[in-house]
Amino acid sequence: MDKIKITLKDGSVKEFPRGTTVMEIAESISPRLAKEAVGGEVNNKTVGLKYAVNEDAELSILKFEDEEGQDVFRHTSAHILAQAVLRLFPETKLAIGPAIENGYYYDFDSEHRFTQEDLVKIEKEMEKIVQEDLSVERFELPRNEALKYMGEKGEAYKVELIENLPEDAVISFYKQGEFVDLCAGPHLPTTKPVKAFKLLSVAGAYWRGDEKNKMLQRIYGTSFPKQKMLEEYIHRMEEAKKRDHRKIGKELDLFSIQEEGPGFPFFHPKGMVIRNILEDFWRKAHVKRGYEEIKTPIILNEQLWHTSGHWDHYKNNMYFTEIDETDFAVKPMNCPGAMLVYDRKMFSYRDFPIRMCELGLVHRHELSGALHGLMRVRCFTQDDAHIFMLPEQIKDEIKGVIDFVDYVYNIFGFKYHIELSTRPEDSMGTDEEWELAINGLKEALEEKELKYKINEGDGAFYGPKIDFHLEDCIGRTWQCGTIQLDFQMPQRFNLTYVGRDGEKHTPVMLHRVIFGSIERFIGILIEHFAGKFPVWLAPVQVKILPIADKFLNYAEKITEMLQDLNIRVELDDRNEKIGYKIREAQLEKVPYMIIVGEKEMETNTISVRSRDKGELGSQDFQTFIAGVQEEIHSRAL
Repeated sequence: MDKIKITLKDGSVKEFPRGTTVMEIAESISPRLAKEAVGGEVNNKTVGLKYAVNEDAELSILKFEDEEGQDVFRHTSAHILAQAVLRLFPETKLAIGPAIENGYYYDFDSEHRFTQEDLVKIEKEMEKIVQEDLSVERFELPRNEALKYMGEKGEAYKVELIENLPEDAVISFYKQGEFVDLCAGPHLPTTKPVKAFKLLSVAGAYWRGDEKNKMLQRIYGTSFPKQKMLEEYIHRMEEAKKRDHRKIGKELDLFSIQEEGPGFPFFHPKGMVIRNILEDFWRKAHVKRGYEEIKTPIILNEQLWHTSGHWDHYKNNMYFTEIDETDFAVKPMNCPGAMLVYDRKMFSYRDFPIRMCELGLVHRHELSGALHGLMRVRCFTQDDAHIFMLPEQIKDEIKGVIDFVDYVYNIFGFKYHIELSTRPEDSMGTDEEWELAINGLKEALEEKELKYKINEGDGAFYGPKIDFHLEDCIGRTWQCGTIQLDFQMPQRFNLTYVGRDGEKHTPVMLHRVIFGSIERFIGILIEHFAGKFPVWLAPVQVKILPIADKFLNYAEKITEMLQDLNIRVELDDRNEKIGYKIREAQLEKVPYMIIVGEKEMETNTISVRSRDKGELGSQDFQTFIAGVQEEIHSRAL
């Protein structure tokens, strides 16, 4: 019998008979691995456990903890959902049902309007399907037979999907019991492993995301191999609701989104305090690292966007206007402005690297359904930087930015992971330039001994990028920082410098953000801290609460002393009971409350209450001040 060589994740090589399945290979390695396996990755292609390997290959056994493994698990969960819906509501037509981050959804065309009560019924039917332990089988049909097969079932949406595939395509289907779905897969071998699941919500969704098409009903769900994992996820979801930055932002009077400006945030005085702290921190950190700040206009003429490539690759996300009978665009990115600043004079190789930074306001057209508080807006301020450099400086500059990003995220207590995104289909430049750029980013990451994941085809249209994904205190991730290596834009703008040889050359450029967007970063901080900002970030650091009006003079004196020390303080001089004032200050999440009454006035002391620790008792004023100043100076979390 023919043998094939399988190279496993640990580098070991084993021989198996040709046609051995991924599951059989997993079983030969370890019974426990086979039990936990949900799929495989053969030569970087995700496959099911029933996949037969017929050639020498590299193989990784996927478990649920792997992102690709979760996709396999949840794709099968989506099919279980669709099967349950068809059993209960047989007239329903199927659209699509992919795995998504943290779960899955399925779109249905049904005259019946799904309710929360229906979701409970569907879950019960899903439980039956899981208990039936239905085998999940793949089969293929030529395109014309696939069209006939789905047509006879009356599945118009599936027919449309098949019609958009090439004439010579072989179409794959997956069958479990009486249920069959058009699907590329892969899937679990049976329905049994989907032991813990929950349907979360129903929403409207246009077929193929086009508002001209019919509105379908989308049922969202999530699933896990163990009940405990599901319970932990639901707990995190409930915690996330409590931390919703839109809710907390309103309660703490930080920002608002008004009807007059959907997607255009308004920052209130207390929100501006946080914003100004972040921007001040940003400026000082950049000056220290040799950056020079610039400011470029929000509106620039249309021709500039043709030159930059945005017109061809980004036009649908841009806003336009006309001035003096000339077409202009509102900038969606800051980079073209930085090109013009660079081009104001001739530089020498001795001037490099040139690091320009900008807190640049950009506008991007987002669909109204995609808008979400500060997280998804139509105007935001990018903490941009553009670093112009010589080819031999690429690696060191990337490493310098990586260190800078690490410094900033550690300040806020964020862990993060890194992804390297490669060339997208819609891109500019030669294969050689892209290979050079991708290798430059890879080498910098490897020299820093940093783990990273390859994100194929997700780079910017002008260059590959390193993305930094923050993890907040309840385990959610947010893509914030990015480093993009760009050979294209300096060429398109004919940027040059005088090299050592006296000739003109084109510089290489890095695009870079750390916060990503000031607005979104503030949204993330609100949710990360649940509005309980550390002292150095808190809009109000200390609240003075006099017990009665006769102690107002003493309270005002303390307030003035704190103001003179640049501590953000508010005096609550309302004629209210002290218990009420404390509750209000606690709801406003102020880090420290100073309560003053007869005893404090007589002894020239203060009574301190901490938001996080409760009563701290009587303190000498200078002792309290020293502690607060240390928390601010050290940026204690």
